[in-house]
Amino acid sequence: MASLPIDTAKFTGIICAVPPAPRIANRETGQLRVDRDTGKTMYQVGLCLMSGASADVVTVNVPGEPNGVQLGMPVAVRDLVATPWENDGRHGVAFRAAEIRPLSALAPAGKGAAQ
Repeated sequence: MASLPIDTAKFTGIICAVPPAPRIANRETGQLRVDRDTGKTMYQVGLCLMSGASADVVTVNVPGEPNGVQLGMPVAVRDLVATPWENDGRHGVAFRAAEIRPLSALAPAGKGAAQ
């Protein structure tokens, strides 16, 4: 299925709700999941996406460790996409980003929304 780009500038805020953790490919061996394109270890981060009076927490996969991202921290997300999936009668949406960074690392405080 096609990936759907998400315009993160439309959110009023994006906050780290679950700190980054490496993705496990094989629970028996402890082998970590690796990005096919970059060869970097895949990490998952729980992000709270806020828009007006509503908020949703989604798990976002990202290649490489999102350095400096901590619980409760405002973050910037680059190239966020949603990919619908279906497998053996189960279905859902997978989220992936090219990069997740602490918002303060990209711009001084008060300089616009997450990118």
